[in-house]
Amino acid sequence: MGNNSSGPVKIVAIGGGTGLSTLLSGLKKYVGGDGFSIAALAAIVAVSDDGGSSGRLRDEFQMPPPGDIRNCMVALSEDSLLLSKLFKYRFSGDGDLSGHNFGNLFLAALSEVTGDFAEAVRLSSEILASKGHIYPATVSNVHIAARLADGSIAQGETNISKTGGAIERLYLEPEDCDPHPDAIAAIEDAGIITVGPGSLYTSILPPLLVKGMTDAISNSKATKIFICNLMTQPGETDGLTSRRHLEIVREYAPGLNFDYVLVNNRPISERQAELYTKDGAEQIGVHGSIEPGVIEGADVVYANLLDEGELVRHHPDRLARCVLGLNG
Repeated sequence: MGNNSSGPVKIVAIGGGTGLSTLLSGLKKYVGGDGFSIAALAAIVAVSDDGGSSGRLRDEFQMPPPGDIRNCMVALSEDSLLLSKLFKYRFSGDGDLSGHNFGNLFLAALSEVTGDFAEAVRLSSEILASKGHIYPATVSNVHIAARLADGSIAQGETNISKTGGAIERLYLEPEDCDPHPDAIAAIEDAGIITVGPGSLYTSILPPLLVKGMTDAISNSKATKIFICNLMTQPGETDGLTSRRHLEIVREYAPGLNFDYVLVNNRPISERQAELYTKDGAEQIGVHGSIEPGVIEGADVVYANLLDEGELVRHHPDRLARCVLGLNG
Protein backbone atom coordinates (compact mmCIF):
# COMPACT_ATOMS: atom_id res chain seq x y z
CA MET A 1 0.00 0.00 0.00
CA GLY A 2 1.14 3.54 -0.64
CA ASN A 3 1.51 6.58 1.54
CA ASN A 4 -0.28 6.40 4.91
CA SER A 5 0.46 9.85 6.27
CA SER A 6 -2.27 11.82 8.00
CA GLY A 7 -3.05 15.50 7.56
CA PRO A 8 -3.10 17.56 4.37
CA VAL A 9 -1.86 15.61 1.37
CA LYS A 10 -0.04 16.54 -1.83
CA ILE A 11 -1.94 15.23 -4.86
CA VAL A 12 -0.78 14.73 -8.43
CA ALA A 13 -3.49 14.04 -11.04
CA ILE A 14 -2.43 12.60 -14.40
CA GLY A 15 -4.47 12.45 -17.61
CA GLY A 16 -6.25 14.77 -19.99
CA GLY A 17 -9.56 15.71 -21.54
CA THR A 18 -12.81 16.30 -19.70
CA GLY A 19 -12.05 13.65 -17.08
CA LEU A 20 -8.98 15.36 -15.66
CA SER A 21 -10.56 18.83 -15.57
CA THR A 22 -13.63 17.39 -13.81
CA LEU A 23 -11.44 15.81 -11.12
CA LEU A 24 -9.45 19.02 -10.65
CA SER A 25 -12.59 21.15 -10.30
CA GLY A 26 -13.65 18.91 -7.42
CA LEU A 27 -10.25 18.72 -5.72
CA LYS A 28 -9.59 22.47 -5.82
CA LYS A 29 -12.24 23.09 -3.14
CA TYR A 30 -10.06 21.21 -0.66
CA VAL A 31 -6.83 23.13 -1.36
CA GLY A 32 -5.76 25.69 1.23
CA GLY A 33 -4.08 26.30 4.54
CA ASP A 34 -5.02 25.10 8.01
CA GLY A 35 -7.98 22.77 8.14
CA PHE A 36 -7.89 21.89 4.44
CA SER A 37 -7.35 18.38 3.11
CA ILE A 38 -4.94 19.17 0.26
CA ALA A 39 -1.58 20.82 0.89
CA ALA A 40 -0.64 21.03 -2.80
CA LEU A 41 -2.34 20.02 -6.05
CA ALA A 42 -0.64 19.40 -9.40
CA ALA A 43 -1.90 18.18 -12.76
CA ILE A 44 0.27 16.44 -15.36
CA VAL A 45 -1.52 16.82 -18.65
CA ALA A 46 -1.43 14.95 -21.94
CA VAL A 47 -0.20 17.11 -24.84
CA SER A 48 -1.03 14.94 -27.84
CA ASP A 49 -4.28 16.55 -29.05
CA ASP A 50 -4.34 17.32 -32.79
CA GLY A 51 -7.93 18.40 -33.38
CA GLY A 52 -9.83 21.69 -33.46
CA SER A 53 -8.26 24.91 -32.25
CA SER A 54 -5.42 23.06 -30.49
CA GLY A 55 -4.49 21.17 -33.64
CA ARG A 56 -4.48 24.32 -35.76
CA LEU A 57 -2.21 26.14 -33.30
CA ARG A 58 0.25 23.27 -32.92
CA ASP A 59 0.53 22.96 -36.72
CA GLU A 60 1.07 26.70 -37.20
CA PHE A 61 3.41 27.38 -34.27
CA GLN A 62 4.97 23.92 -33.70
CA MET A 63 3.94 24.10 -30.04
CA PRO A 64 2.31 21.57 -27.72
CA PRO A 65 -1.49 21.67 -28.05
CA PRO A 66 -2.96 24.04 -25.45
CA GLY A 67 -6.54 22.72 -25.20
CA ASP A 68 -6.35 20.22 -22.32
CA ILE A 69 -3.93 22.50 -20.46
CA ARG A 70 -6.35 25.41 -20.81
CA ASN A 71 -9.27 23.31 -19.56
CA CYS A 72 -7.27 22.35 -16.48
CA MET A 73 -6.32 25.98 -15.82
CA VAL A 74 -9.97 26.99 -15.95
CA ALA A 75 -10.93 24.06 -13.71
CA LEU A 76 -8.41 25.17 -11.07
CA SER A 77 -9.22 28.88 -11.30
CA GLU A 78 -11.51 30.89 -9.05
CA ASP A 79 -14.94 30.49 -10.66
CA SER A 80 -15.94 34.08 -10.01
CA LEU A 81 -13.14 35.55 -12.09
CA LEU A 82 -14.10 37.15 -15.38
CA LEU A 83 -10.78 35.87 -16.76
CA SER A 84 -11.96 32.30 -16.23
CA LYS A 85 -14.98 32.95 -18.45
CA LEU A 86 -12.74 34.69 -20.97
CA PHE A 87 -10.39 31.68 -21.20
CA LYS A 88 -13.40 29.49 -22.06
CA TYR A 89 -14.63 31.80 -24.82
CA ARG A 90 -14.71 30.34 -28.34
CA PHE A 91 -14.92 32.61 -31.40
CA SER A 92 -17.78 32.09 -33.85
CA GLY A 93 -18.26 33.34 -37.39
CA ASP A 94 -16.54 32.39 -40.64
CA GLY A 95 -13.18 34.18 -40.32
CA ASP A 96 -9.72 32.97 -39.38
CA LEU A 97 -10.57 33.12 -35.67
CA SER A 98 -13.66 30.94 -36.06
CA GLY A 99 -13.49 27.90 -33.77
CA HIS A 100 -10.47 29.19 -31.88
CA ASN A 101 -10.65 29.38 -28.10
CA PHE A 102 -9.38 32.58 -26.45
CA GLY A 103 -7.44 30.63 -23.82
CA ASN A 104 -5.66 28.63 -26.53
CA LEU A 105 -4.71 31.83 -28.37
CA PHE A 106 -3.51 33.42 -25.14
CA LEU A 107 -1.27 30.44 -24.38
CA ALA A 108 0.06 30.47 -27.95
CA ALA A 109 0.86 34.19 -27.73
CA LEU A 110 2.49 33.87 -24.31
CA SER A 111 4.55 30.92 -25.55
CA GLU A 112 5.84 33.09 -28.40
CA VAL A 113 6.64 35.98 -26.01
CA THR A 114 8.44 33.84 -23.41
CA GLY A 115 9.86 31.27 -25.81
CA ASP A 116 8.80 28.55 -23.35
CA PHE A 117 5.44 26.76 -23.38
CA ALA A 118 5.78 25.52 -19.80
CA GLU A 119 6.54 29.06 -18.61
CA ALA A 120 3.50 30.31 -20.51
CA VAL A 121 1.37 27.75 -18.66
CA ARG A 122 2.82 28.82 -15.31
CA LEU A 123 2.23 32.52 -15.94
CA SER A 124 -1.30 31.91 -17.23
CA SER A 125 -2.11 29.90 -14.10
CA GLU A 126 -0.97 32.84 -11.97
CA ILE A 127 -3.20 35.19 -13.95
CA LEU A 128 -6.16 32.89 -13.34
CA ALA A 129 -5.40 32.61 -9.61
CA SER A 130 -5.03 28.87 -10.01
CA LYS A 131 -5.34 26.68 -6.92
CA GLY A 132 -2.81 24.19 -8.28
CA HIS A 133 0.15 23.70 -10.59
CA ILE A 134 -0.23 22.47 -14.15
CA TYR A 135 2.58 20.76 -16.03
CA PRO A 136 2.57 19.46 -19.60
CA ALA A 137 3.68 15.82 -19.52
CA THR A 138 6.42 16.87 -21.94
CA VAL A 139 7.34 20.19 -23.53
CA SER A 140 8.23 18.40 -26.77
CA ASN A 141 5.85 18.75 -29.70
CA VAL A 142 4.82 15.08 -29.54
CA HIS A 143 2.22 13.18 -31.52
CA ILE A 144 0.75 9.78 -30.78
CA ALA A 145 0.66 6.96 -33.28
CA ALA A 146 -0.66 3.41 -33.23
CA ARG A 147 0.17 0.25 -35.10
CA LEU A 148 -3.10 -1.54 -35.87
CA ALA A 149 -3.91 -5.22 -36.12
CA ASP A 150 -3.76 -5.13 -39.93
CA GLY A 151 -0.25 -3.66 -39.84
CA SER A 152 -1.28 -0.13 -40.82
CA ILE A 153 -0.34 2.97 -38.81
CA ALA A 154 -2.85 5.48 -37.42
CA GLN A 155 -1.29 8.84 -36.62
CA GLY A 156 -2.73 11.51 -34.37
CA GLU A 157 -5.35 11.52 -31.63
CA THR A 158 -8.22 12.17 -34.03
CA ASN A 159 -7.45 9.10 -36.18
CA ILE A 160 -6.60 6.82 -33.26
CA SER A 161 -9.96 7.51 -31.62
CA LYS A 162 -11.65 5.98 -34.69
CA THR A 163 -9.65 2.74 -34.90
CA GLY A 164 -12.36 0.51 -33.48
CA GLY A 165 -10.21 -1.13 -30.84
CA ALA A 166 -7.74 -2.57 -33.34
CA ILE A 167 -4.67 -1.04 -31.66
CA GLU A 168 -1.71 -3.39 -31.26
CA ARG A 169 0.81 -0.82 -30.06
CA LEU A 170 0.53 2.83 -29.07
CA TYR A 171 3.64 5.03 -29.11
CA LEU A 172 4.81 8.64 -29.11
CA GLU A 173 6.60 10.43 -31.92
CA PRO A 174 9.35 11.17 -30.97
CA GLU A 175 9.55 8.30 -28.49
CA ASP A 176 12.50 9.75 -26.55
CA CYS A 177 10.70 12.94 -25.43
CA ASP A 178 11.71 14.13 -21.96
CA PRO A 179 9.23 14.77 -19.13
CA HIS A 180 8.79 18.19 -17.56
CA PRO A 181 11.26 18.18 -14.62
CA ASP A 182 8.77 19.88 -12.29
CA ALA A 183 6.24 17.14 -13.08
CA ILE A 184 8.74 14.49 -11.98
CA ALA A 185 9.52 16.46 -8.82
CA ALA A 186 5.79 16.70 -8.01
CA ILE A 187 5.41 12.94 -8.44
CA GLU A 188 8.35 12.25 -6.13
CA ASP A 189 6.82 14.49 -3.45
CA ALA A 190 3.20 13.32 -3.77
CA GLY A 191 1.10 11.57 -1.16
CA ILE A 192 -1.61 10.57 -3.68
CA ILE A 193 -1.23 10.04 -7.44
CA THR A 194 -4.33 9.58 -9.59
CA VAL A 195 -4.47 8.33 -13.17
CA GLY A 196 -7.69 8.94 -15.10
CA PRO A 197 -10.49 9.32 -15.84
CA GLY A 198 -10.14 10.04 -19.54
CA SER A 199 -9.87 8.49 -22.98
CA LEU A 200 -7.68 5.44 -22.50
CA TYR A 201 -5.48 5.68 -25.58
CA THR A 202 -5.51 9.43 -26.12
CA SER A 203 -5.55 10.95 -22.60
CA ILE A 204 -4.43 8.36 -20.03
CA LEU A 205 -1.67 6.44 -21.82
CA PRO A 206 0.22 9.29 -23.58
CA PRO A 207 1.59 10.88 -20.35
CA LEU A 208 2.67 7.42 -19.14
CA LEU A 209 4.61 6.88 -22.38
CA VAL A 210 6.81 9.93 -21.79
CA LYS A 211 10.35 8.78 -20.96
CA GLY A 212 10.86 8.30 -17.21
CA MET A 213 7.26 9.11 -16.25
CA THR A 214 6.17 5.56 -15.35
CA ASP A 215 9.39 4.89 -13.43
CA ALA A 216 8.87 8.04 -11.38
CA ILE A 217 5.30 7.05 -10.52
CA SER A 218 6.33 3.47 -9.71
CA ASN A 219 9.13 4.64 -7.41
CA SER A 220 6.95 7.16 -5.59
CA LYS A 221 5.72 6.20 -2.13
CA ALA A 222 2.36 7.82 -2.86
CA THR A 223 -0.97 6.02 -2.73
CA LYS A 224 -1.76 5.31 -6.40
CA ILE A 225 -5.36 5.41 -7.60
CA PHE A 226 -6.73 4.46 -11.02
CA ILE A 227 -10.05 6.21 -11.69
CA CYS A 228 -12.09 4.20 -14.14
CA ASN A 229 -14.18 5.76 -16.87
CA LEU A 230 -17.97 5.73 -16.64
CA MET A 231 -18.59 4.62 -20.22
CA THR A 232 -16.78 2.85 -23.01
CA GLN A 233 -15.67 5.13 -25.84
CA PRO A 234 -17.00 4.15 -29.28
CA GLY A 235 -14.21 3.38 -31.70
CA GLU A 236 -11.57 3.31 -28.96
CA THR A 237 -12.57 1.11 -25.99
CA ASP A 238 -15.59 -0.84 -27.25
CA GLY A 239 -16.55 -3.62 -24.83
CA LEU A 240 -13.73 -2.98 -22.34
CA THR A 241 -14.45 -3.63 -18.66
CA SER A 242 -12.75 -1.77 -15.81
CA ARG A 243 -10.44 -4.77 -15.44
CA ARG A 244 -9.43 -4.61 -19.09
CA HIS A 245 -8.77 -0.85 -18.88
CA LEU A 246 -6.31 -1.47 -16.06
CA GLU A 247 -4.74 -4.46 -17.80
CA ILE A 248 -4.00 -2.30 -20.85
CA VAL A 249 -2.45 0.40 -18.67
CA ARG A 250 -0.24 -2.26 -17.10
CA GLU A 251 0.81 -3.50 -20.55
CA TYR A 252 2.25 -0.07 -21.31
CA ALA A 253 3.46 0.63 -17.77
CA PRO A 254 4.39 -2.84 -16.43
CA GLY A 255 6.08 -1.55 -13.28
CA LEU A 256 3.14 0.59 -12.22
CA ASN A 257 1.12 -0.98 -9.38
CA PHE A 258 -2.04 0.76 -8.24
CA ASP A 259 -3.32 0.56 -4.68
CA TYR A 260 -6.94 1.29 -5.60
CA VAL A 261 -9.27 1.23 -8.58
CA LEU A 262 -12.19 3.65 -8.21
CA VAL A 263 -15.34 2.47 -10.04
CA ASN A 264 -18.79 4.06 -10.26
CA ASN A 265 -21.63 1.72 -9.23
CA ARG A 266 -24.69 3.87 -9.94
CA PRO A 267 -26.57 2.96 -13.13
CA ILE A 268 -27.17 5.72 -15.61
CA SER A 269 -30.78 6.65 -16.41
CA GLU A 270 -32.81 4.83 -19.05
CA ARG A 271 -32.77 7.99 -21.16
CA GLN A 272 -28.97 8.22 -20.95
CA ALA A 273 -28.61 4.53 -21.74
CA GLU A 274 -30.78 4.95 -24.82
CA LEU A 275 -28.83 7.96 -26.08
CA TYR A 276 -25.38 6.48 -25.45
CA THR A 277 -26.29 3.05 -26.85
CA LYS A 278 -27.15 4.74 -30.15
CA ASP A 279 -23.54 5.92 -30.29
CA GLY A 280 -22.22 2.48 -29.32
CA ALA A 281 -21.21 3.34 -25.74
CA GLU A 282 -21.83 1.06 -22.75
CA GLN A 283 -21.64 1.76 -19.05
CA ILE A 284 -18.65 0.34 -17.17
CA GLY A 285 -18.90 -1.35 -13.79
CA VAL A 286 -22.66 -1.87 -13.42
CA HIS A 287 -25.59 -3.76 -14.97
CA GLY A 288 -24.39 -7.20 -13.98
CA SER A 289 -20.74 -6.58 -14.79
CA ILE A 290 -19.57 -5.58 -11.31
CA GLU A 291 -15.94 -6.53 -11.01
CA PRO A 292 -14.44 -8.55 -8.12
CA GLY A 293 -12.90 -6.91 -5.07
CA VAL A 294 -9.38 -6.88 -6.53
CA ILE A 295 -8.22 -5.98 -10.05
CA GLU A 296 -4.60 -6.57 -10.99
CA GLY A 297 -3.62 -6.49 -7.32
CA ALA A 298 -5.48 -3.22 -6.60
CA ASP A 299 -8.41 -2.95 -4.20
CA VAL A 300 -11.63 -1.98 -5.99
CA VAL A 301 -13.60 0.85 -4.40
CA TYR A 302 -17.19 1.22 -5.61
CA ALA A 303 -19.12 4.47 -5.10
CA ASN A 304 -21.86 6.58 -6.62
CA LEU A 305 -19.75 8.94 -8.72
CA LEU A 306 -22.38 10.07 -11.24
CA ASP A 307 -23.17 13.72 -11.81
CA GLU A 308 -26.70 14.86 -12.59
CA GLY A 309 -27.54 16.07 -16.08
CA GLU A 310 -28.04 14.72 -19.58
CA LEU A 311 -24.38 13.89 -20.18
CA VAL A 312 -22.76 11.02 -18.30
CA ARG A 313 -20.03 12.68 -16.26
CA HIS A 314 -18.30 12.20 -12.93
CA HIS A 315 -19.63 14.35 -10.10
CA PRO A 316 -16.62 16.55 -9.24
CA ASP A 317 -17.16 16.69 -5.47
CA ARG A 318 -18.14 13.04 -5.03
CA LEU A 319 -15.08 12.00 -6.99
CA ALA A 320 -12.80 14.33 -5.02
CA ARG A 321 -14.12 13.11 -1.66
CA CYS A 322 -13.60 9.48 -2.70
CA VAL A 323 -10.01 10.21 -3.68
CA LEU A 324 -9.33 12.04 -0.43
CA GLY A 325 -10.97 9.22 1.54
CA LEU A 326 -8.24 6.87 0.32
CA ASN A 327 -5.49 8.93 1.97
CA GLY A 328 -4.13 6.90 4.84
